[in-house]
This record gives sequence, C-alpha cells and structure tokens, in this order.
Amino acid sequence: MSSNSVVTVIGKDRVGIVYDVSKILAENQINIVNISQQLMDDFFTMIILVDTSKCPKSRQEVLDLLAEEGKKLALDIRLQNEEIFRAMHRI
Repeated sequence: MSSNSVVTVIGKDRVGIVYDVSKILAENQINIVNISQQLMDDFFTMIILVDTSKCPKSRQEVLDLLAEEGKKLALDIRLQNEEIFRAMHRI
C-alpha cells in the first residue's frame, strides 16, 4: 500500500474519539504524521495524515477495517490516498 494517506473522521462529539481512532491505527502499524481536529457544534471532525508503509494489511483490508470499526464507534472513518485528497481539496 502506498505510504501516505489521509484518514478523515466525522461523528457526534464524545469523549475518547481520538483515542479510539489512534488505537486502531497503532494496532495496524499505521503511524500518525500530523493530526487536526475541530468541533463544529456537536460534530467532531478530524483529519489525520498517516504513513502506512509498515502496515501489513492491504489497502482494501484497511478500508474494510476502518468502515467496520467506524460503524461500531458511530463514526464515519475513511482512508484516502494523500494525492487524491489534496487534488479534491485544492482551492
């Protein structure tokens, strides 16, 4: 899997979201390079730049894992290629 990706997280704010998501990433040897979070009323948003070079799983396995864990945590967790993310959010 390519080494640079962006993880986005959106959900209703609650205690422990950063912990829950970072735990999933750490368990899969995905390193957090940079992180930004913000509250918008009751909604929590987070963008995480990650290095996936040491992750033993395929990109699809990680996508499936994040979707599954996101459902359990009542969060929308997505993984995107960094270059695609930057192109989509270019002003």
